[in-house]
Amino acid sequence: MEKKTILVGVGGGIAAYKSANLCSLLVKRGYEVQVLMTEHATRFIQPLTLQALTKHPVIFDTFAEPNPSEIAHIAVADRADLYVIAPATANLIAKLAHGLADDMVTTTALAATCPTVVAPAMNVHMFEHPAVQENLDILRRRGTLVLDPGEGPLACGYTGRGRMPEPEDIADVIEAVLHQERDLEGLSILITAGPTVEDIDPVRYLTNRSSGKMGYALAEQAARRGARVTLISGPTHLKPVPGARMVYVRSTEQMLHAVSEFFPEADAFISAAAPADFRPARTLEHKWKKSQGPLKLDLVETPDILLAASRAKRPGQVVVGFAAETDMPVDHARRKLVDKGLDLIVVNDVTKPGAGFEVDTNQVTLIGKDGSTEALPVMEKHRVADHILTRVRQVLRVSDGERPL
Repeated sequence: MEKKTILVGVGGGIAAYKSANLCSLLVKRGYEVQVLMTEHATRFIQPLTLQALTKHPVIFDTFAEPNPSEIAHIAVADRADLYVIAPATANLIAKLAHGLADDMVTTTALAATCPTVVAPAMNVHMFEHPAVQENLDILRRRGTLVLDPGEGPLACGYTGRGRMPEPEDIADVIEAVLHQERDLEGLSILITAGPTVEDIDPVRYLTNRSSGKMGYALAEQAARRGARVTLISGPTHLKPVPGARMVYVRSTEQMLHAVSEFFPEADAFISAAAPADFRPARTLEHKWKKSQGPLKLDLVETPDILLAASRAKRPGQVVVGFAAETDMPVDHARRKLVDKGLDLIVVNDVTKPGAGFEVDTNQVTLIGKDGSTEALPVMEKHRVADHILTRVRQVLRVSDGERPL
């Protein structure tokens, strides 16, 4: 097979040193790698370093045309199978979002027709600035795969989100994009994952055993298949999903507000989270001491996120629910499907081995509003996610008046 060509655009940030590792990894995995740099990037890492790793001259001068028979930024864009920009600084992201082209990285971005991956890297406050977030949203809407930055100590001395994703993770995303069928391209999918937390006092809270693994698997597979993914996550210990817009919440009320914000733009909403059904009627201001005697809780119901979304859906939108049951799972799921007006429900018996919480496998049954039932064997959650997404795609096609695939 002919080698695929990866363009690596390097922006002017301290994380540019990681680009050397990324280039080395891509070469070892059998790709042709062509590096483009901004002038500022050359202040952080020498072009000669990247040239030695890729065995190709690094292009950073927009007026240097080494081959007079072609225009450099057009020629490299035409040959590319994928363009990854890592690190992408706030300045570079702004240029990409608004079509500015004053260096090799940005002029090539306008000429490229291949998939584009952007790996932001900057100070945590810069990353969280509304202007940067709006620019990232513009890129996502255009189909750019925006990786969520890592969290930890930053070069500026702060600690928070803003670290460039690790080169190994970026390389894995590139492999997935190049080898994954992108049958969800053009679709916007909203997914919830994990538990929610309802505070009793500043120390204690109510929650459940949901790990978020199923929802995160859905988000990962949807992004790999080309969808624009928004993942609303309760508290988990899982890594951010590459390519997904990550929204973090704590309580069921917060999850409802987030779903309400992003639901209108979604083609499909997959409610894989396990929101708490009840919360304390009041949250204590101070920790309850054992010396005060037994703590008695008055509980009230939390909002029904799935029902609210189903009632708000427009024609053509698909709403998918989950049901974690311990007895008569299919019967309970069918009732929930009807009561909440869902298009599809995914049910599992959490008492069965390999199908409960906190494990990497699942055994589910898919039930459609047309009465169809599909029972899947025990399999890894990423494979379960692919089955669910394929079914969602079929339902969307039918709702658009097309024949199912």
